[in-house]
Amino acid sequence: MLSIVTSMFRSEAYLQEFYDRCTAAVRQLTDAYEFVFVNDGSPDQSLQVALRLRERDPRVRIVDLSRNFGHHKALMTGLGRARGARVFLLDCDLEEDPAWLLTFDREMRSSGADVIYGVQAERKGGWFERVTGDLFFKVFNRLLTDPIPPNVVTVRLMTARYVRALVSHRDQEVCLAALWQVTGFDQRAFPVAKGSRGQTSYSIRRRISVLVNALTSFSNRPLIYIFYLGSLVMLASLIAGVYLIYEALRGHFGVPGWASLMVSIWFLGGLMIFCVGVVGVYVAKVFTETKERPYTIVRHEYDNEAVEQP
Repeated sequence: MLSIVTSMFRSEAYLQEFYDRCTAAVRQLTDAYEFVFVNDGSPDQSLQVALRLRERDPRVRIVDLSRNFGHHKALMTGLGRARGARVFLLDCDLEEDPAWLLTFDREMRSSGADVIYGVQAERKGGWFERVTGDLFFKVFNRLLTDPIPPNVVTVRLMTARYVRALVSHRDQEVCLAALWQVTGFDQRAFPVAKGSRGQTSYSIRRRISVLVNALTSFSNRPLIYIFYLGSLVMLASLIAGVYLIYEALRGHFGVPGWASLMVSIWFLGGLMIFCVGVVGVYVAKVFTETKERPYTIVRHEYDNEAVEQP
């Protein structure tokens, strides 16, 4: 069996075409397949559209979450319920072509890899999306012990053993791009040309939030850099102190300057607040992870029972 997994959030307009194109592709490979649609608290009619698909095709399974938990957590929930020997993961907004399944399948069979994943040959979107995306990957990978491939996208074909290892991670703060890498196995990149809907839901504020969350979830380097930063400031202060004492003994200084005093206070105060803030983010992560709450809550699963209207 081959499982096709996706999440739904404001996806009403795309689901029918997504289903049709996925079905056309997968039927060229096998008649044993399933769809796993995860409704991530979508406020539109996505769930109702998926239920209508299920009425016509019992291969469609739907996992209805109790609220919006976020894209990555919804995908992980869907992967945890996939039954296929291979799992095809992609977004349903049609920016990623379902027909890539055929290409990924050929690549997996020829290479024997556990994962064939897509990377953008050329980053999509306008200048803002390209610049912030490139900056994200550069900063992210400099601070990670396990760098992630630049411009990686959601679409990927995976073996069941890889998926089992992936969903065994129980992180409360889920960053899929990093989890994909730390899970290991034989993974091969495949260049793709991702489409664009003309706008992105990732504002600059959300990009910064994703970056901070990913870094503090998968890297301890910011804490190490704080130590080095503090050491550098102490060394600079010692050198400046020695210099000021030397100049004072030579009689070159009169009354100490108000400006230099205020600059020093503001600089050191800001540095301490910044360092405490970084440590506080890590403490917050520890607080969240130790709660051991489920990262999603399922309201209902539409599986092999009769279809029920919500």
